[in-house]
Order: sequence, then structure tokens, then C-alpha cells
Amino acid sequence: MKQATTRKPAAAAPRGRLSQWAAGIVLTVFGIAMVLPFVWMVLSAFKTEGEIKRIPPTLWPEAFTWDNFSRLFTEMDFGTYLSNTLLITLFSFVGLLLNAMAGFGFAKYRFKGREKLFLLVLATMMIPGQVTMIPVYLILNGAGLTNTMLGIVLPGFTSAFGIFLFRQFMSTLPEEIMEATRLDGASEYRLFAQVVLPMSKPILAVQAILTFIGGWNSFLWPLIIANDEKLYTLSVGLQLLKGQHGTNFALQMAGAAFMVLPIMVIFIFFQRQIIENYNISGIK
Repeated sequence: MKQATTRKPAAAAPRGRLSQWAAGIVLTVFGIAMVLPFVWMVLSAFKTEGEIKRIPPTLWPEAFTWDNFSRLFTEMDFGTYLSNTLLITLFSFVGLLLNAMAGFGFAKYRFKGREKLFLLVLATMMIPGQVTMIPVYLILNGAGLTNTMLGIVLPGFTSAFGIFLFRQFMSTLPEEIMEATRLDGASEYRLFAQVVLPMSKPILAVQAILTFIGGWNSFLWPLIIANDEKLYTLSVGLQLLKGQHGTNFALQMAGAAFMVLPIMVIFIFFQRQIIENYNISGIK
């Protein structure tokens, strides 16, 4: 009996390693299959139009060229689209602060109708954004804010999902620290800025990723509210590029790479911050 029990783990070990190797190989193949289109897009942005249409195709460019990216700014006015997108993203971070303040109010303050008001905020998450675009447009049109940058950024100042995330996270913050801060004579604004926000770094990092992606990819609402091309964003400009230069694949690849690469860099940076902040909060 003892020999039988000692042989089973020895026999199972090679099978376990074999299954791990098989799973690793399968995941590697699927990972390469998913990354290959992205790598193809980035490398094609540095190719000439003749090379990108060559048969058989080449993965690595024969000679790297920046002409496609320069044409985005000379022929398509991508500089204006970029400044508009950065401005919308900046105002979105102002909305991030407003969401944090609202979440803190729902989490730590007791007032009449708090639960019903929070349920009303959650109920708005069930309404698709496309349904509310027409009423919001009519309101902004009545206020004379159509075809303006303020009309583009104003509806994105608050988010029911952002308020929900901040409320859920800030509900777990210890009351003792806040009461001690109040006893030291700190105001509620100072409590929020110097105590609550530093303790909420993990959820701030998560919301910063979502806010940046949402602002950077702004497409439908700027297209609806703005009639002037000077107010268009990068996503709208990329769609215009597809319509005006539909046969120039190298230029389209450069525009797509210009849109995607900043999002990936920001996401990787903030992902690292999220892991570090969660580890620190766990140690404390």
C-alpha cells in the first residue's frame, strides 16, 4: 500500500507538466493570433502605399517612413482634431473629480432621501446613451450651446457608473480616520482633498483609465453636436480619413495607429499603478 501511494504522485507529475506545456502552447498560439493584426497595423503605418499593396505582403517595412503620419497633419488637419480630443479628455477629468465628490457624499453623509436618490442615479444606467442624445441636444440647442466646445464636454461631466464605483469604494473607508481629521479642525473640503482622495488611489486609477479612453474615443456626440470641422475629434477625423482616402491603406493604418497607441501606453501605465496601490492598501 505504501508503494502504491508513493508511485501515484510520481506518475501524475509528468502528466501535470505535459498538460501545463500543452496549455502554454495553446495560449501562446492564440496570443500571437490576437496580437498579429495589431502588429501588422503599426508596421504598415511606416510602409509606403506601394509596399503595403505588394503581393506577397511583407510584415517588416523595407524602409521606415514617417510620410503617412506627416500627411495626417498636413492633409487632414489632425492637429486640430488632436487638440480638440485632448481638451475633451481634460474636461472629462474635471468630471472625474465631480463623480468622486458625488460618490463621497452618497457614501459618508446621511441626508433625507439619500437611498432613493442613489437608486435614481443607478436607474439612469439602464437608459442607453443613444436614447438621451436627442433630449440633451434639444436642451443644449435651446441654451445656444450647439456647435461649441462647451456643448461637447458638458454632458460628460457626470457619470452614473462613475458615481456608483466611487460610492462603493468610499463606503469601505474607515470612519475613524475621518472623525480624527474633523477633530483636528479640518473642513469637509480639506478632508476630501487630503484624506479621502489619497486613500482612493486604486479606484481613481481605474476611473482615470475609463475616463481617458472615453474622452480619447469621443465620436458620436461630437459628430452630432458640432457642425464645424474645427470642433471634430480624432475619431471623427479618422472616419473622414476613411471616406476621403478609402484606397490609401497606408494612411489609414497611420491614423488607426495614432489613435490606438496612446490608449495602450496610458492603460499599461495605470495598470501598474492599480496593482501597486492595491498591494499598498492591503499591507496597511
